Amino acid sequence: MPKPLQTSPRKLHPEPAPMPLPSPLLPTWRATLAVYLEPASLRMLVLGFGAGLPLLLVLGTLSFRLREAGIDRTTIGFLSWVGLAYAFKWVWAPLVDRLPLPVVNRLWGLRRSWLMAAQVLIMVGLVGMALHDPRSGLEPLIWCALAVAFGSATQDIALDAFRIESAGAERQAALAASYQTGYRLAMIWAGAGVLWLATLAEVAEAGTYQQTAWQWAYLVMAASMLPAMLTVWLSPEPVARDLPPARNLGSWLQGALVEPFADFIRRYRWQAALILGLIAVYRISDVVMGIMANPFYVDMGYTKAEVAAVTKVYGVIMTLVGAFVGGAMAVRWGVMRVLMLGAVLSALSNLLFAWLGGHGHDVTALIAVISADNLASGIASAAFIAYLSSLTNVSYSATQYALFSSMMLLAPKWLAGFSGQFVDAWGYEVFFTSTALLGLPVLLLVWLAGRQQRSQNTYHQEPIGPPSQPLNE
Repeated sequence: MPKPLQTSPRKLHPEPAPMPLPSPLLPTWRATLAVYLEPASLRMLVLGFGAGLPLLLVLGTLSFRLREAGIDRTTIGFLSWVGLAYAFKWVWAPLVDRLPLPVVNRLWGLRRSWLMAAQVLIMVGLVGMALHDPRSGLEPLIWCALAVAFGSATQDIALDAFRIESAGAERQAALAASYQTGYRLAMIWAGAGVLWLATLAEVAEAGTYQQTAWQWAYLVMAASMLPAMLTVWLSPEPVARDLPPARNLGSWLQGALVEPFADFIRRYRWQAALILGLIAVYRISDVVMGIMANPFYVDMGYTKAEVAAVTKVYGVIMTLVGAFVGGAMAVRWGVMRVLMLGAVLSALSNLLFAWLGGHGHDVTALIAVISADNLASGIASAAFIAYLSSLTNVSYSATQYALFSSMMLLAPKWLAGFSGQFVDAWGYEVFFTSTALLGLPVLLLVWLAGRQQRSQNTYHQEPIGPPSQPLNE
C-alpha cells in the first residue's frame, strides 16, 4: 500500500487560519461600499472636516485675501512657506506619538488629548487672523497663520495615528476616502463659505478689500472647529499599545525618536530610498500649482462668487467623487494601480489650466477645467493616503505617518514659494505647463515601487509574523 501523501497544513489550510489572506473572489460592490457606513468611517468623516478646515485658511483662501488686499504675487508665494509647518511635523511627531499630556491624558487618552489641544490652538490662531488687517502690516497675520499651521499639523499627526489604529489594513482605503470626504467638505466651507460670508458682509462702494467682511468670515471659520472637537470628545480612544517601560531619558528617546525611523529602514532596507523618493514627489504637480491658483482667479477677473461656486463647491464635489471612486478602486483593484492612474491624471490636468490662461475669463471653461482637475486629485489622494498607511508599523503609527506626509510636502512646498516669481517672469501659461512636466518622474517611481511591492510582498503593517489582511492587489 502506498504511503499517504504527507502534506503541510500550511499549504492545505484544513482549518481557518487566525488571520486569513483575502479571498481571490472580489467582494460585491454593495459590500464594498457598506464600509462607509461603519462607525469608524463616520467618525473620520467629521474629523476629516476638522483637519481640512485650517489648510485653505492659511494657504489658498489667504492668498485670495492677500491678493485682493493688494499684496504682490512674489510676497504671496513666499508667504506660502507658512505651509512648511506641515512638512516638518515629523520633528515633533514622536512627542505626539508617545508623550502623554498632563491632566487631560487621564480624561481623554493619548490620541484624543493631543487632538483636542491642537484644535484649541487652531481656533485661537484663526481668531487672530480675523482681527489683523494685512494692509496695516503682515507680521501679526503671519504669526497667527503659523499658529494655525502648527496646530493643524499637530492635529494631522494625532489624527493619522487615530485613523490607522481604528481599523485594520483592509479598511484603510475606506477610512481614507471618508477622511477625504470630510476634508473636502471643509474645503468647500473654508473656500466657498468664507468667500460667500465675506461677500455678504461687504458694504456697497466701500472699496475692493473690506477688512470687516473678512474678519467676520474668519471668526465663523474659527467657530466651525466645534463639530470636530465634539467628535473627539465623544469618540472612543483606540486601544492603548503595550510599550516597554523606559528605564531612563535615553531609552525613552531611543524608543520615541530613533526606533520609528530605524524600524522603517529595517523593514524596507534599500527599497526605503525608492519609497521615500516616491512620497517626496508624488503630489508635486498639484502642490506647486495650487499656490498660484487663487491669484490666477483674481487676475483673470473672476469674482468671489464665481470662484466660490465653481472652484470651492462644484470643484470640491468632483474631488469627493474622485475620492470615493479612488477608495473603491483601491479596495477592488489594488492601491498601486490607482496610484499610477492618479499620477497620470494629476499631471495632465495642469495642462488644462495653461489652456485656460490663454482662453480668458470664461465660467463654462473654468467649470470644465476644475471638473477634470479635482476628479484627478480625489482619485490620487485616496490611493496615496492608503499607500502611506500601508507603510506604517502600528507600533509607531503617528511618527512614521508624520514622516511620510511631511516628506510629501517638503520639496513641493519649498518649490512653491518661488511660484510667484516664476509667474511674474514667465506668465501663467508657462507656469502651469511646467508644473505638469514636474509629474513625469513620478510615473517612473510609481512603476518601480509597484515592482518592489510585488516582489517583496511588503504591503502590510507588521514587519514580523503573519500579515494583516491587505487590500486586494
